[in-house]
Amino acid sequence: MMNTHYSLTDLDFEEQFKRGILNPEIFDHEAHLRLAWLQINKYGVKKAEEHIHDQLLEYVSHLGAGHKYNKTLTIASVKAVYHFMLKSKSDTFRNFILEFPRLKHNFKNLLNAHYGFDIFNSDSAKKEFLEPDLLPFD
Repeated sequence: MMNTHYSLTDLDFEEQFKRGILNPEIFDHEAHLRLAWLQINKYGVKKAEEHIHDQLLEYVSHLGAGHKYNKTLTIASVKAVYHFMLKSKSDTFRNFILEFPRLKHNFKNLLNAHYGFDIFNSDSAKKEFLEPDLLPFD
């Protein structure tokens, strides 16, 4: 696909997302990971969790997809990206995702190592952040 989130600079990507004007067609799983990587680098993991939660909720609501938002999945995703960032030697997101392809290609299994229940379809997981019951995050 030619038109991907990589067609935007980090600054433009983050700015368009913040303003709610990012093309939803390019906001795929990898773009979610990129957003987490950018914001963790810029603000630290705790602030990144807050910013991404607030901004993503506003973004999906603006698109009429607020019912799809999952707070546990959002926060857990930021925490998972942070876990790999602690081991990373990469200074760009492109290199980071090449360094840790599991984040892109095996993400559900990564989260299933932390949660013994289905966070993807849980109503309570959608509304509030549920701590992992199997393996804590860093």
